[in-house]
Amino acid sequence: MFTRPIAIGLSPNTESKDYLVALQTLFQPWKWNTTDTLVALENWFKNRFSVSHAYSFNAGRSALLAILHSFGLHEGDEVLLQAFTCVAVPNSVRWAGLVPKFVDIDRTLNLDIRDAEKKISPKTKVMIVQHTFGIPAEMDLITDFCKKHGLYLVEDCAHSLGATYKGKAVGTFGTAAFFSFGRDKIISSVFGGVAITVDPIFGARMKDYRRRLPHPGFIWTLRQLAHPLAFAVILPLYSSGIGKLLLWILQKLHLLSFPVYPEEKKGRQPHDFPKQLPVALARLALAQLVRVDSFNERRCEHAESYRKRLQNVELMPVLSGAIYLRFPLISLKAEELQFRAKKEGMLFGNWYHHVIDPTGTDLTQIGYEWGSCPASEQTARTIINLPTYPTLSSQAHAQVCSFINKSYAQDIR
Repeated sequence: MFTRPIAIGLSPNTESKDYLVALQTLFQPWKWNTTDTLVALENWFKNRFSVSHAYSFNAGRSALLAILHSFGLHEGDEVLLQAFTCVAVPNSVRWAGLVPKFVDIDRTLNLDIRDAEKKISPKTKVMIVQHTFGIPAEMDLITDFCKKHGLYLVEDCAHSLGATYKGKAVGTFGTAAFFSFGRDKIISSVFGGVAITVDPIFGARMKDYRRRLPHPGFIWTLRQLAHPLAFAVILPLYSSGIGKLLLWILQKLHLLSFPVYPEEKKGRQPHDFPKQLPVALARLALAQLVRVDSFNERRCEHAESYRKRLQNVELMPVLSGAIYLRFPLISLKAEELQFRAKKEGMLFGNWYHHVIDPTGTDLTQIGYEWGSCPASEQTARTIINLPTYPTLSSQAHAQVCSFINKSYAQDIR
């Protein structure tokens, strides 16, 4: 009853020290207006990535909007981005007055340059490359492609803070990059994000864009602060059913927020994005940034263990520099496998089981044409995400391996 469930999407990074930081912040509202924390957060990114410009926002999608606006593009210009992604990415493109052009994925679950060559047009000005699950994209091919066609390259590092490609940090290959601090990302402040660039012109425009944004309201900030505190109660009670009921009640009462708003599934822009990052949430992010490398080491240990312990399972090739926010597994019976796991108390992930996630996204409104990215659509039908989060115990990890091996022995493939 009082054990943490194996649940890939329930605030997986949150530890006792994070509960304490949230509690201290909640009862120190006079510190919510100090800028020292924001400066420290942005300086962390400047130092880590050797960039001159880093600006915080209240979400990764807000950071992406700032980047796109900084390029000074014309309405109707096109942006190449992969299918097999979250609706927040194409929505930001659309909200910036641009047109998303969806590209299929390759063996790394990232954008396939061969398909991009087929879909580029004279109106294409930007490419967004997503390092899915913290697995680096083929950056040599991508940077050559962007140079060849004169495109701005934006790296979506929402899954990949700490990942490298051939020894170089992802986020440093393009014109700009953005990071997300969502509740189930590499580090978490429930909502939040940062945009970085080395370009002085684009950096100045991002700064000005951020300066003109409002701050989120007090209630919105309070709701995000409540999230880790609520999960301090929900997680130990989740397996008993009490925690699950409490989570449902708090979400129904809008005391806890959803990672994707209902209107975003229809392509509409919520009032909450874009805005500046509240200092209160920056404190949560900073508390986890100091542990990011140990978090990623633990994720890589889990990934390596899956490779050694899973039997008769076809796995992706080993890709150097990956940090495995989630460990992808392909099964023709993915839905059945997830159902069986849930019955045994294991909540695996399913990014992205809808070709533009989450389920319920109106593909017509987003601009996706069904059949245009067949590899993405096939992967969406067959993907399962195994947990790698840093709070996953060795015992729980062994339980996952045992379940997968047992299921595959019963011909669940």
